[in-house]
Amino acid sequence: MNIDSRLFQNLKSDLPASIVVFFVALPLCLGIALASGAPLFSGIIAGIVGGILVGFASGSALGVSGPAAGLAVIVFGALATLGSFQAFLVAVVLAGFIQIALGYVKAGFIAYFFPSSVINGMLTGIGLLIILKQIPHALGYDFEYVGSESFTQNDGENTFSALANAYSLFTPGAVLIAFISLAILVLWDQVLTKTHRIFQLIQGPLVVVVLGITMNSLYQTGMLNLTLGADQLVNLPVTSGLSEFFMQFTFPDFSHLTNPDVYKIAAILAIVASIETLLCVEATDKLDPLKRVTPSNRELKAQGLGNIVSGLLGGLPVTQVIVRSSANIAFGAKSRLSAILHGFFLLISAITIAALLNMIPLASLAVILIMVGYKLAKPSLFRKMYALGWEQFAPFTTTVIAILMTDLLTGIGIGLAVGLLFTLHHSYRNSHHMKSTTTTEGGREVHHIVLAQEVSFFNKASIIAALEAIPEKSRVIIDCSNSKSIAYDVAEFIRDFALHAGSKNMIVETIDFIEPGDQLRK
Repeated sequence: MNIDSRLFQNLKSDLPASIVVFFVALPLCLGIALASGAPLFSGIIAGIVGGILVGFASGSALGVSGPAAGLAVIVFGALATLGSFQAFLVAVVLAGFIQIALGYVKAGFIAYFFPSSVINGMLTGIGLLIILKQIPHALGYDFEYVGSESFTQNDGENTFSALANAYSLFTPGAVLIAFISLAILVLWDQVLTKTHRIFQLIQGPLVVVVLGITMNSLYQTGMLNLTLGADQLVNLPVTSGLSEFFMQFTFPDFSHLTNPDVYKIAAILAIVASIETLLCVEATDKLDPLKRVTPSNRELKAQGLGNIVSGLLGGLPVTQVIVRSSANIAFGAKSRLSAILHGFFLLISAITIAALLNMIPLASLAVILIMVGYKLAKPSLFRKMYALGWEQFAPFTTTVIAILMTDLLTGIGIGLAVGLLFTLHHSYRNSHHMKSTTTTEGGREVHHIVLAQEVSFFNKASIIAALEAIPEKSRVIIDCSNSKSIAYDVAEFIRDFALHAGSKNMIVETIDFIEPGDQLRK
């Protein structure tokens, strides 16, 4: 794999951003592995592969890949079905090959069918979800895994009941860390970065993490009479050296290739991971200040390669993920070097400083994520979408609410359905236009209907309504001269309307009519 000589030209921006993404990714990788019922180390492997390998292979400038919360339920169910993590890894490898095949057949075009209103709703919904899900961690209420995106939680609670319990069962030590950390991040973002360049090179989240480790150390000495439990800290598997590190790798058992369930799960993983990746590609490109466009087919191939390698090494399936990607953009990344570096940081830290990282309070990381969530869900975006009219605002708000009340993929599906309804309504209104009505010497009204350039099945209802509303004894001119294609159903109705016009004493003339079945015009 050739390394672009220009890869390091934005190192001053990419290095600080990569450190932030690393601190965001670390608990997410562990949390998603925990929620999936997989070994914790499998999440770290997926993060490393997603950062380094997919980072190099991808054409996305700012996208970050790794294990996705949206796949956690699928992974959990797959492990139960297959009864073996080694068998599941075979499915991950096969899913990677399917994704590469999707890239070669150019299935990435699907990304272009996601409406802008739904993508904006996805970003805002994720932003609000991050805030709501991280507030309990900031208060020391850590009963749900970090990175959860579902309304219903594993512990039987939901997003809002967890918030209520967090306020009644908070941990003072976590609250103190979160409060000071939030003050530092706001000060850093609003004041310090504008005063000196050093505050742009040293990101506020790094200071917050160091502060969290320091305060946790003071708690352990008993100096402040405050403590944090083990479940309120990062929990990275600790190894004593390279040999013990490599012992944590699990490898697929290809004897399970005879199991039909492996292929079913591989297909489901490939489809869901590809859809989530394409959604994140569109969202990340929209957030990119330079508005670069990611080649979607190349991205599918890169993700497929990542899943093959992740599966071979014992990792969870990977996708491009919006939380890490948006954090990458929010903290100043300029190129894919940031994603690659964060993967190397995950690798190096897992080998060398796992014990130190396990002193990081989840409250510190929660505050960083809350800031990312706020940047995604600023109130000004709601005002902007409302100003664009209901055709944009309704799918946007529906997507936001649906994501909060269900999960990411379900919420987007509901938003797409609402967007489709508006598209159909728009198509219904713009299938044709009626020219002025005149009266001939014979006393007949003349109704001249000009069809649109593209007349689809969705236009059928409005055209039928227009023709059926014309009074008897009229002369009807159906002008198809502007139409490049007319759907079979519409052409069939026009033909039948003309054939039976005599029963209403109507005269029907057509201009450049396309007979049913002949949908292409030269």
